[in-house]
Amino acid sequence: MYWTLELASYLSDAPWPATKDELIDYSIRTGAPLEVVENLQSMEEEGGEIYESIEEIWPDYPTEEDYLWNEDEY
Repeated sequence: MYWTLELASYLSDAPWPATKDELIDYSIRTGAPLEVVENLQSMEEEGGEIYESIEEIWPDYPTEEDYLWNEDEY
């Protein structure tokens, strides 16, 4: 399983919170690349676990805190 920013971006608008099956269904319905579906299918699921956000699936997903700009300048 590997995630890239491009692949993870297909799940950024998913209906969170969601289960693994719901995320797989969402990615298929929205036309996400096959790699996204394969990554989701390869995740280990523990009894219908509910994921609250993309960060629970890919902890390295960049957040606004990761960008180094000063909002006061804009």
